[in-house]
Amino acid sequence: MRKINQLWLLSAILILWGGMVASAQQPYFTVDQMPDLIQCLPAPPAMDSPAFQYDKQRYKWGKQQRKNAERAAMAIQDAGWTDEALMAILEVPFGMPLSAEATPAIWNVAVRSLATVSPMRVAPKAHYHRIRPFEYFKERTLTGEDDELRGEGSYPSGHTLRAWLSALVLAAVNPDAAEAIYARAWECGESRVIAGCHWQSDVDITRAGAAIGFSTLQTSPEFQADLAAAREEFQRLSIGRDYFVSVTDVVPDVILEIRYFGTYNFVGERIDGYKAPTALLTREAAEALKAVSDDVKAQGYRLKIYDAYRPQCGVDHFVRWAASLPDTRMKPYFYPDLDKGVLFDQEYIMAKSGHTRGSTVDLTLFDMRTEKEVDMGGTFDWFGPESHPDFCGNPESGEYTGDNAKSPAGRSITPEQFANRMILRAAMLRHGFKPLDTEWWHFTLSDEPFTDRYFNFPVE
Repeated sequence: MRKINQLWLLSAILILWGGMVASAQQPYFTVDQMPDLIQCLPAPPAMDSPAFQYDKQRYKWGKQQRKNAERAAMAIQDAGWTDEALMAILEVPFGMPLSAEATPAIWNVAVRSLATVSPMRVAPKAHYHRIRPFEYFKERTLTGEDDELRGEGSYPSGHTLRAWLSALVLAAVNPDAAEAIYARAWECGESRVIAGCHWQSDVDITRAGAAIGFSTLQTSPEFQADLAAAREEFQRLSIGRDYFVSVTDVVPDVILEIRYFGTYNFVGERIDGYKAPTALLTREAAEALKAVSDDVKAQGYRLKIYDAYRPQCGVDHFVRWAASLPDTRMKPYFYPDLDKGVLFDQEYIMAKSGHTRGSTVDLTLFDMRTEKEVDMGGTFDWFGPESHPDFCGNPESGEYTGDNAKSPAGRSITPEQFANRMILRAAMLRHGFKPLDTEWWHFTLSDEPFTDRYFNFPVE
């Protein structure tokens, strides 16, 4: 009897699980119950109209954007059609991984919303059957979608509809991250112009179509219940500012020079998300840094911090700056030997940063005897091999070699400057931090509590 009961329970669980999976894909409304976008949206621009001339100009703009390797890579990534691909894009600004396993309630409302709104694109595509830009110009798409898209109507943009609808849903779940979510979803739409798959007017009007679909979702009691469950799940899983501490509360002897709160940094302006000249870290990282501080104080030094936790919107600010090639006002101070266009390729600027996980710190030493910053032979945030820990020496053995072959301008550092870098490095390693092989000032707690979370609350 006990075995029979166990088999019955297993069968019941499987049936319940199957029902949950099926429900996750079930739309809130049928296509016929949703607004008809043919009636709601204007027709696409006529080919003899000024609006179409603008579309053609934007196509040329998109081709120019392809020359930026980072932006081109983003456009290729944004061409993914699956729910998984879209959520992987938006989970970074959202602030936590999005999957059926990790966040089932959030996933449920997002995927059911997509299943409801995404089909709204079908009727206007067939009705207008607008030629796609790559076909019009007899060229190829950036993303290799030529055969898949050829002959299919361009108006409206399905990718834009899905991205903007998802942004509206996710921003409703996590309003604090709304700006970052919308900004990334906006780029998803622009990616379709860059790829040559859609006209700018396709993309622009589609965002209105997504908003129409989202407003209709509000009338569904099921959607409202699922949205409430998603918000509850987010609150339960979300660990934000309350988990972090101000470094000066734990390490009172530390000196702060938060470069991204001011204008003396490689961008030349205050970075988004820095609302106060303070440093935040996870509790674990701050406590480990206290041990480092005690260690170097015994050697006659204090720690000086340039940056600690960095919100995702700050990283996004870096990415936008790097994509704006004409802005080189700080080049003489931070990257005189590099063309700004290589910053993405050489990974000086990246779309994700360990700082956003909250256990990474950029710092140097302050000499208590001389009351000056210790000479490390290079400034914080210098883009070049001169910042590498192995520049002119072996960081594993601490041996100075004087090998400056990697420096494009023949720069070098002295034995004393290399030794100073090693004092900082050794103290950080002794107390649980791991170094970065491209920046002598950058260290991450080896056992950081968050390995796949990218927070976005402000530094304040």
